[in-house]
Parts: sequence; C-alpha cells; structure tokens
Amino acid sequence: MNDKKLHRVHPALRDDIGDLLTQRPVPAPHLDQIDPFLFLNHHGPQTYPPNNRGLPFGPHPHRGFETVTFILDGLLAHRDSAGHESIIGPGGIQWMTAGRGIVHAEVSPREFLEHGGKLEILQLWVNLPSRLKMSEPAYVGLQQDQIPALSLNGGKVTLNLISGEWEGTAGPVQSLTGVFMSTVAMQAGGVLRLTGLHLRNVLLYVVRGRIGVGQYDDLISAYHLVELSEDGETVEIRAEEDALLLFGHAEPIREPVVSHGPFVMTTREEIVQAVTDYQAGRFGSSLG
Repeated sequence: MNDKKLHRVHPALRDDIGDLLTQRPVPAPHLDQIDPFLFLNHHGPQTYPPNNRGLPFGPHPHRGFETVTFILDGLLAHRDSAGHESIIGPGGIQWMTAGRGIVHAEVSPREFLEHGGKLEILQLWVNLPSRLKMSEPAYVGLQQDQIPALSLNGGKVTLNLISGEWEGTAGPVQSLTGVFMSTVAMQAGGVLRLTGLHLRNVLLYVVRGRIGVGQYDDLISAYHLVELSEDGETVEIRAEEDALLLFGHAEPIREPVVSHGPFVMTTREEIVQAVTDYQAGRFGSSLG
C-alpha cells in the first residue's frame, strides 16, 4: 500500500490569551489550513490557583463551521443560544455545529473558579462546505466514558474514537461531512498503522511525547503539527516515548475560505451578511 508522504512539520507558535497559555500550530507561517481543518489552539497545560478568573471565552458568535473542543485536563462549561448547556471533564469533548449562527460561551465552572486546578484544552475549527454552512446549529457534549476507547497494538495504543468508524466501531458523534476524529494515547514502542486515507487530508498534532512517522528518520516532538500529502493510502506512527496525539482525517472541501473573526464563509458578501445578522439578533437568544 502507498504511504502518505511527509511534507513539513509545523511548530505551534506561542500566542497567549491573557493569562491562558496558548500555542497555535495552524494557521502557521507556511500553512493556512489543512482543508477542512482551519484552526487549532492548544491551551495549557497549566495550573490555576484558587479564586481564579478562569477561561476568557465569554459569549461570542460563530457561523459557517464547527468547533471541536477536547478537554484534556480540567473542567469546561458550555452554554449557547440554542439552549445547550453542559460541564465536561477530563477526556471529554464538545462538538458544536455553528451552522447558520449561534452564540456560545466556553468558561470555567464555579467549582474551578473557586478551587483552581490543572487545565489543558485543544480547540479545533472544522470548515463546512457552502451547502451546509447555513445548517441548523447543534451541540454534542461527551464525557470520557461516553467515548469508545479502543485498545490496539497489544494494549500499547488506545484510540479514543469520537467520530467516524474503526473496524466496526462507530464514534458517538455523527459528523455532517464524514470527518474521522480521535485522540490517541501511545505507550513507548507502540505502533499505529492507519489505512483508508486516500484523497483525505490528515490532521496529526503531537500533544505530548515524541513520535516517528512512516520511514522518516527525524522524530517529531510535542507542540508540532505534521503535514502529510493528500495522496497515499496509509500512514504509520511509532511512539518513541509515551505520547498523546490528536488524529483526524477528512475529505477536502476545495472551496474558497473567507473568514472574519468568528465567521467563516465562502464570499465577502456572506461575511457582511453574517455580521448584519448577528447585530440584528438573528443568532438566537442572548446569553446575558
């Protein structure tokens, strides 16, 4: 089988948000997106003291794409203008389809504000094709025990399956566009071989540890994103030491991307309309 080729490795660049440690691997100086994966922020890891101000992501709008938030450590409260509310703990995820428009807040719950604690979060933006950009807003919040943890490679690899299928097991999130999404925990010496990737773009980000990819000699360390070729059917990942990865793949959309802050559309006119609609209160009820 034909392996995907490694094009480039992109370091996450530091871009703190207030006192929230933040590193961003995409977009990067040499990488606008991995279509349809638009944006990835890695917040933390850090420890908040008691009586802290928590996360700074109060009510704000989105249109035209999906946000996927991975809570690696800590607690995250979600509330949105479509009436969804949840508090998700370590190992859980939040998958929100902004679609035609939604206002949401992702903040620290009262327990975390009072007592503090460890925090590490990834947030990924996944584009929607023009035919789905005005979809009905939706939200799924899952705790760790609601996500299948598949033991592979003799127990050296655990694939946490969020969306898509793996050897007959389906992830709990039904992606509108057939996105495969997972986190992968690997013990040193573990090997994961992935197939079915022809003409699909791969998102591979090293959260912790060091890995090898395919036949390439150089190891890839934490806070680096791996850019692979679109052609190729397979990729092999080897853990040089204990590692945690974000791994997803999807069919590229191949449409123009016009973004303005929290809106991602295909034309400038659609962006202007999004701003107008938000200002007119058409994204649902206010969160206060």
